[in-house]
Amino acid sequence: MTQEIKRCDWATKNKIEQEYHDTEWGIPVHDDRQLFKMLVLEGKQAGLSWTTILAKKRTLCEAFDDFDPAALVTYDDKKKAELLQNDGIIKNRLKINAAISNAHAYYDVCEQYGSLDNYLWSFVDNKPIINSWKSTKEVPASTPLSDKLSKDLKKQGFKFVGSTTVYAFMQSVGMVNDHLDTCSFKNK
Repeated sequence: MTQEIKRCDWATKNKIEQEYHDTEWGIPVHDDRQLFKMLVLEGKQAGLSWTTILAKKRTLCEAFDDFDPAALVTYDDKKKAELLQNDGIIKNRLKINAAISNAHAYYDVCEQYGSLDNYLWSFVDNKPIINSWKSTKEVPASTPLSDKLSKDLKKQGFKFVGSTTVYAFMQSVGMVNDHLDTCSFKNK
């Protein structure tokens, strides 16, 4: 007899959310490139649904050189104009500029702290915060810690890193484990 899979409430609507929930969300990430990519993708979500970002993730990664900071720092006006014509991405000039600006900030942080991983994970003492929630309604949109990290990211030169965006980022890269207590993936 197979055990029934129980997911967090938000990941029950469609296959794309289920796949993301089951294979990525809340799993600790320590790879600098992946951390950077997720930070930029979370910033692209501002004002949109995460499902929209997941649906466009492949084309976003193709258009933005898989969010490789080394590539992004070379983007010029011609590349920005090309991106604004790409129907497969979020065509928002501020968000495009933010991805490029964030690549520059990425290198500054790496120089200062040794890696983006060292910098980000220091905010949670290098171990995930494991919360205990019974309902999605209990899960906060932001916390004093995401406020603090957001403020510091902005000081470091990052854009589109408001507290709500930062908290979603922290959840996505496993700095915070907000799987519901009833979720089959809580302790994976």
